[in-house]
Amino acid sequence: MRESFGLRRLLGPGRTTAAFLIVAPALLSPALAQDYPTRSVRIVVPFPPGGTADAMPRIIGDWLARKWGQAVVIENKAGAGGNVGAEVVANAEPDGYTLLSSPPPPLVINQNLYPKLGFDPLAFVPISVMAIVPTALVVNPMKITANTVPQFITLARANPGKITSATQGNGTTSHLSSAMFQMLANVQFVNVPYRGSAPALQGLVAGDVDVMFDNLGVSLALVQGGQLKLFAVGTERRMKSLPDVPTIAETLPGFVSSAWFAVVAPPKTPQAIAAKINADINEALRQPDIAKRLADLSAEPVGGTTAAAAEFTSQEIERWHGVIKATGIKLE
Repeated sequence: MRESFGLRRLLGPGRTTAAFLIVAPALLSPALAQDYPTRSVRIVVPFPPGGTADAMPRIIGDWLARKWGQAVVIENKAGAGGNVGAEVVANAEPDGYTLLSSPPPPLVINQNLYPKLGFDPLAFVPISVMAIVPTALVVNPMKITANTVPQFITLARANPGKITSATQGNGTTSHLSSAMFQMLANVQFVNVPYRGSAPALQGLVAGDVDVMFDNLGVSLALVQGGQLKLFAVGTERRMKSLPDVPTIAETLPGFVSSAWFAVVAPPKTPQAIAAKINADINEALRQPDIAKRLADLSAEPVGGTTAAAAEFTSQEIERWHGVIKATGIKLE
């Protein structure tokens, strides 16, 4: 079986596993997980409904509910760049019945942005990286006349501080992706934070803002409908599903940005429970109907072991720490 459904390719060589691995409890008897779950499982999503962060755990959660014969309840607890929901899970009982499904911010980004968090992101017990979705540079075609990344950079350089960039909120992946683009392209945008991807895209379509670095999960349908224009994707290589769409790195070497969606458990959750949930998520990701629904979100399934999830997360901590340090972004 392929390791981590392609995670080795996503990780790249020469990386080491950071603190995520050492905080996981010692391997306990598999007997602890034999009867799990015996009641409903709550999955907290620390962002509003309507975006890929909400859709992803609902797709997997529906399948898990059928396998487990128990309800899987998705609970949105948005606020503070994902910190509100993450803190809820950090303080939950470590019994596997409260989980966190989240994109990068509260797991790997916010620790470098906020002066103080009400939880330790490194203390979560990693379970699985479910899928990864490329970040895309999309624009309102009525506001931006350029048709390629080089043309867009030329336009931006001629209009410093006049192009508005919608983000999912301060400190989110879209915000940091915008900051990284500005740094590498030597351009300046006006940051316009929204409360999540859905309202940001609404603002972009309405022409309230000019551009956005968003994951393709939601924005691709708007591109296909002619409401938005897609310039490029943030993956290292072009997507097989969109071979004619260039990468941003083809113009700006070193630009890499994707949204990914991970499941973690509260600190001190027994490893046997984490391994049981991990195995069941991996099984879900192998289902053809799940693969089809993920493809509709422009998502590539990841999966793999809990250790692979920990290593992947540690690499993302390094990546975004570098961007935050270089750009000087700070949040209060």
